[in-house]
Amino acid sequence: MSFHFKGSIQVSVKMSPNFPRILLLALSFHALMLQKSEGQFEEWCIADEQTPDDELQRAMDWACGKGGADCSKIQMNQPCYIPNTIRDHASYAFNDYYQKFKHKGATCYFNAAALITDLDPSQHSCKFDYLP
Repeated sequence: MSFHFKGSIQVSVKMSPNFPRILLLALSFHALMLQKSEGQFEEWCIADEQTPDDELQRAMDWACGKGGADCSKIQMNQPCYIPNTIRDHASYAFNDYYQKFKHKGATCYFNAAALITDLDPSQHSCKFDYLP
């Protein structure tokens, strides 16, 4: 491949015939690095920003009660209490429930109050679990 510039400068670039294979290999490796050992991408369950607080509160009450989520970390003086918002606390509770029970068929639905994200929602000392 040659490029001609105004004047007398000419630049030639010779691409290796193996370039497409090397590029494909590099992209495949990158995709594999994003995946976990079981071929699953990391995902967390969080509160939907469009859901009103009263609906989030009801869903969080269920998750922390009958749902079986461990909501001890969103209690006062615990690592996930701050930020002290219904949305942040609901996200923690929804994710705890989802990670614990997804292998038993649990979903991240919560009456349309939650959604799946591939961005880790952990903040500062509050770490959201991810279980493959």
